[in-house]
Amino acid sequence: MILILLGPPGAGKGTQAKLLSTELGIPHISTGDMFRDHKARGTEIGKQVQAIMDGGGLVTDDITNAMVKERLSRPDVAPGFILDGYPRTVVQAEYLDGLLRSLGRSIGRALSYEVAEELVVERISGRRSCPRCGAVYHVSQNPPRRAGYCDRDDAELVQREDDKPENVRKRMQEYGTKTEPLKRYYRDRGELTEVEGVGTPEGILAATKKVLGR
Repeated sequence: MILILLGPPGAGKGTQAKLLSTELGIPHISTGDMFRDHKARGTEIGKQVQAIMDGGGLVTDDITNAMVKERLSRPDVAPGFILDGYPRTVVQAEYLDGLLRSLGRSIGRALSYEVAEELVVERISGRRSCPRCGAVYHVSQNPPRRAGYCDRDDAELVQREDDKPENVRKRMQEYGTKTEPLKRYYRDRGELTEVEGVGTPEGILAATKKVLGR
């Protein structure tokens, strides 16, 4: 089974990818993990990614596609895999289709986790993190024992610039601009299923399994 997970920032697709990976016994592949893996191994791709990031640029489709191609050549993907964060554009989706065809494989399902913008803003803007140990809290869903301070080391919690409501809304607009064409691409091919991304992780997993016939 080959799954592609789509959804706005804060939709919980990373959580669902991990749960599905365990449930289905197939690897969860994210672009972030691939970047970190290549940098840690000191590969040529890793060096290129580091140079781009150090310069404040965006990793190109060519480099991202090359990482995906390398990752999909490994034996652990034989039973299937879950892609999280890739493809992000129709161009990447077309590349992926061609790559899978060359391997005699095809996408099983593209799952789009749907969450209303205001709920996404509430989820993300409520995050607070510890600048010292990296622990993450949420003002309402996972608050620290003492408001504004880390449970582990008592450091004052901070809100990332990206997590401020106005910036979350900007990210949502960017997501919509880039991802709506991608959703249309998979919908036109009969491969897209929308899943309500509201509820407990276990409840959303159950809904996901239902649409997958599991």
